[in-house]
Amino acid sequence: MKINLKQLFSIVGEVKEFSYDISADELDYVKGLAFGSPIRIEGRLFNRAGVVYLDYAIQATVLHICDRCLKEFVRDYDFSFDHIVVPSVSSDNDEYITADGESIEMNDIAVTDLLLQLPSKNLCRDDCKGLCMICGCDLNESECNCQKTSCEAHL
Repeated sequence: MKINLKQLFSIVGEVKEFSYDISADELDYVKGLAFGSPIRIEGRLFNRAGVVYLDYAIQATVLHICDRCLKEFVRDYDFSFDHIVVPSVSSDNDEYITADGESIEMNDIAVTDLLLQLPSKNLCRDDCKGLCMICGCDLNESECNCQKTSCEAHL
């Protein structure tokens, strides 16, 4: 969603609120992740003392595969973000969002922020035991004798 900021940059006290969904087909370019529902974005842009601020929240449902037991699971995420938006920056600065002309592409900002907040290790539960390294059985559901047999063979 492209948001025009011309009025926000020029009028102190101006506020622009937004609320929308990013559909699954708009997220095809995000590789390695599957979303269980559209991403919900709600927020506002406002000019306080000549500085434009962006405050927004994301609600997303992500389909993961557990890094230990390889089972699929679903997790809901709620994140809040805030940024300062500037019309231009003279140097390469990651602290600000730079408006392209007089607008920002909110989808790109939201997806980037979301991807940076998602965990790098995905576990179906904190105490997931994973798979047996020898026979591959799911140790959350059953026990195998591979570890015991392997240890006895080394004695």
